[in-house]
Amino acid sequence: MVAKVSAKDLDTGTNGEVSYSLFHSSQEMSKTFELNALSGEVRLIKTLDFETTPSYELDIEATDGGGLSGKCSVSIQVVDVNDNYPELIISSLTNPIPENSPETEVALFRIRDRDSGENGRTICSIQDGVPFTLEPSVENFYRLVTDGALDREIRAEYNITISVTDLGIPKLTTQHTITVQVSDINDNAPAFTQVSYTMLVHENNSPALHIGTISATDSDSGSNAHITYSLLPAQEPQLALNSLISINADNGQLFALRALDYEALQAFEFHVSATDRGSPALSSQALVRIVVLDDNDNAPFVLYPMQNASAPCTELLPRAAEPGYLVTKVVAVDRDSGQNAWLSFQLLKATEPGLFSVWAHNGEVRTTRLLSERDVPKHRLLLVVKDNGEPPRSASVTLQVLMVDGFSQPYLPLPEVVRDPSHQEGDVLTLYLVIALASVSSLFLLSVLLFVGVRLCRRAREVSLGGCSVPEGHFPGHLVDVSGAGTLSQSYQYEVCLTGDSQSNEFKFLKPVFSGIVDQNYGRQPDDQSFSSVLGM
Repeated sequence: MVAKVSAKDLDTGTNGEVSYSLFHSSQEMSKTFELNALSGEVRLIKTLDFETTPSYELDIEATDGGGLSGKCSVSIQVVDVNDNYPELIISSLTNPIPENSPETEVALFRIRDRDSGENGRTICSIQDGVPFTLEPSVENFYRLVTDGALDREIRAEYNITISVTDLGIPKLTTQHTITVQVSDINDNAPAFTQVSYTMLVHENNSPALHIGTISATDSDSGSNAHITYSLLPAQEPQLALNSLISINADNGQLFALRALDYEALQAFEFHVSATDRGSPALSSQALVRIVVLDDNDNAPFVLYPMQNASAPCTELLPRAAEPGYLVTKVVAVDRDSGQNAWLSFQLLKATEPGLFSVWAHNGEVRTTRLLSERDVPKHRLLLVVKDNGEPPRSASVTLQVLMVDGFSQPYLPLPEVVRDPSHQEGDVLTLYLVIALASVSSLFLLSVLLFVGVRLCRRAREVSLGGCSVPEGHFPGHLVDVSGAGTLSQSYQYEVCLTGDSQSNEFKFLKPVFSGIVDQNYGRQPDDQSFSSVLGM
């Protein structure tokens, strides 16, 4: 019951009976309120909505049984309750927004609450931890703006929840979520997965061989992240890089354009570039090092003895050679590297097996026993030089060994060798040089002999003119006792003989005296016999 009206009639009987009815009521009013004709009670027949109709005016008529009536008005005020949630109305929305753009407006929206009073007052906010802020504008308008520059590579999408809460009891809250996409700009250069790459490839490879792949990534998106690979010019001008290596521009695969040769090129370096398709385009570089691995593609090469089919090398061997005598040494090299260049030597065939042996690691050819008269004077040795590669490669060398009684003895003439006319002039010049050197050496030797002869003759003449004097008394201090230190015994003494003028002391020599031992103090006189032997020399 909303209200109750009451009317009094002073008449009695039927004339005093009063009934109530709505006077001039609208259809909406009749659907909202109900009036009891006998009691005058006004009741609601549907829910009221303050936001639709905040008040009502009811005209009620009271009529008695005699036909007389009276009228009154009932004013009904609807009391507001907090039954409406706040509303958020978006006026504009910018999505996506570019990265690296500070204080960019994302959305403009309006807040309203249909309730009144405190029920209609609202508070607007967004969640924490997002780089956005709300800025109030005019008449319940708000701006959603970025709080600093955004980085798409860190986060490409944000879900912003806007919460609007009124101050009624109970409080009602409305939430609205805006998804913000961050658009990419080309602010990141491609980055290689490695600063430098090292790739190994065996020599003698097949052309167009895939030797490796380089890879780079770009944190941007779309065309800004599409990478193109290319070779940069080589820093070494003599390196023809474009004839050695090619690169797939789309996936970074590297290919060898031709067969590589380890002996010509062991390793080389170059730079590759990764460039994106952004505007402006960004790029980065990486170093690639190609290491060529050695294959056993070179046979050993014999440096000594030089092999010539028309004139095999002949070595001289004295018949008095002891076992282990070094006849010659085979010197060989291998252009390969590592174990492919480890050489071993082997005696494959000999005229007399067992007479010669070859040291496997240094190529020295030595005798294994004494020579005998039954051994043939001329021997032919076939040696093999083999490397340690896989598969192994080898070279053979033939030696002629000629036995002689001494190196001064002429030995058998060598086979005739067909000489190259281009070397005849050089041989004549060599002959002239040898003759000149022999002449100079002979003259020098003759001069030395003449000088020595003249000196000896002069000394002999001086000796014949002079005599030997023996000091009397004690021996001077320059006489020595060998004391068994050399080949002479302790019974030898030496005296000084002066020739020519003794005072000038131009020439001195020592003469042995067969006598007793001279003591360390040289204090005793020599006996008469020994002294007389000295004078009778």
